[in-house]
Amino acid sequence: MSEMFASWPLLSVTTFFPAAGALLILLSRASQQGHNPGYDSAVRVLTLIVTIATFFVSLFAFAAFDWDAPGYQLKEEIPWAFGASYAMGVDQLAMSLVLLTTFLTPLCILASWHIEKQVSSYMVLFLLLETLMVGVFCAQDIILFYLFFEGGLIPMFILIGVWGGERRVYAAFKFFLYTLLGSLLMLVAIVVIIAIAGTSNIERLTEYAQTTGFDPDLQIWLWLAFFASFAVKMPMWPVHTWLPDAHVEAPTAASVVLAAILLKMGGYGFLRFSLPMFPDASHFFTPLVFILSVIAIVYASLVAFRQVDMKKLIAYSSVAHMGFVTMGIFAGNVQGIQGAIFQMLSHGVISGALFLCVGVVYDRMHTREIAFYGGLVNRMPVYAAVFMLFTMGNVGLPGTSGFPGEILTMVGAFQINAWVAAGAALGVIFSAAYALTLYRKVAFGVIENPKLDGITDLDAREWITFIPLVIATLIMGLAPAYVLDFTSVSAEAISSAYLGATP
Repeated sequence: MSEMFASWPLLSVTTFFPAAGALLILLSRASQQGHNPGYDSAVRVLTLIVTIATFFVSLFAFAAFDWDAPGYQLKEEIPWAFGASYAMGVDQLAMSLVLLTTFLTPLCILASWHIEKQVSSYMVLFLLLETLMVGVFCAQDIILFYLFFEGGLIPMFILIGVWGGERRVYAAFKFFLYTLLGSLLMLVAIVVIIAIAGTSNIERLTEYAQTTGFDPDLQIWLWLAFFASFAVKMPMWPVHTWLPDAHVEAPTAASVVLAAILLKMGGYGFLRFSLPMFPDASHFFTPLVFILSVIAIVYASLVAFRQVDMKKLIAYSSVAHMGFVTMGIFAGNVQGIQGAIFQMLSHGVISGALFLCVGVVYDRMHTREIAFYGGLVNRMPVYAAVFMLFTMGNVGLPGTSGFPGEILTMVGAFQINAWVAAGAALGVIFSAAYALTLYRKVAFGVIENPKLDGITDLDAREWITFIPLVIATLIMGLAPAYVLDFTSVSAEAISSAYLGATP
């Protein structure tokens, strides 16, 4: 069966099926006159069906995938222009992130069911965003990768700027300018490596880097150019300041996508380009990345502890967790890279779920102020249980998906530098402090705010949204071998390319 699926253009279908759904909505909208609630409901249903169908297509791609085979699979290549090509292909790393993207997008649509403002435009942007996100992970040509990578800024910029909070325009422009300026330097570096290697195919560029190799002095500048883009996208300290503003002002579903998928593009870029293509420069800059990672873990955790807005607290939590990812990546060994990949997948599920948890109470009370709440377990016991599970996952409790990634990144870092691992461990303690404090203030105690007397527990739509996330958190926590076995081939290949260079 896998051989039958492998002959189909599964990656192109997975990538562009959401865009086809967006086009269908745009064509149908041309016949609409004014606001039509019935049409808006149909658009919501159609968007949900398209995203669910995209998830199932990605499962077909996964079924056609050989876990044990190294390199890219499910390849598609059509000559394009200027020597570039429309080339698609995935390895274990990319396939896992494609599945994460297609898994979360239908849940984001369910979480957006209450959107009333320009529903069709909102859904079109979300479908286009899914196409661009999946395309980043499927692209096997570096020019195509860059187009998808940068293209994703546009729908997210509009989603924040139109459907966001009171300071949405400021947050949207800050997000756009930070990420765009970093990526312009990467574009210059892309032109340079294509001119030197004579190809824009990522697989052939990697082979060139590992056989002929780029000049070590040039690698320094190329590495910095790519780093400027990926560090902002992660985001690493100190170029993280756009993230809290973007999260606070973004609508709930956009916050989920931003934290769960868009941040992972930075980690994916480090693993796909920085380590295998510029190994000498990566060795040279590893101490710097370790320092920035530990600062991010500790500093962001301390800042999170002082937040009064639930969304902003979770946003700073994301900065801290991405510090574990960069620490594991630049440890360079299999344990560190495996932990970084696992942490990216786990954080995608848990952070997305936490933003959805905030969205549940915000939809009811229209405030994210921590002090407004308290005693929710008395009125929302199911919600309190779900919120507790994801809080424990965010802390890294054994049995949840948050644990394996954190422990592996620290094991990987410990083999390189014990002090770096110790600093990260201190961050784990701080994360428990802010996360459990948040939960205690929101869920426990008695209800002192009379406005909470009528608050209701999760409805059917919210149940359906959270159940897949609960299952994913528990499966990844209790049986992490399923993920680790799948990603091991990619992790070993990246580690081999990195460690094979002369430190």
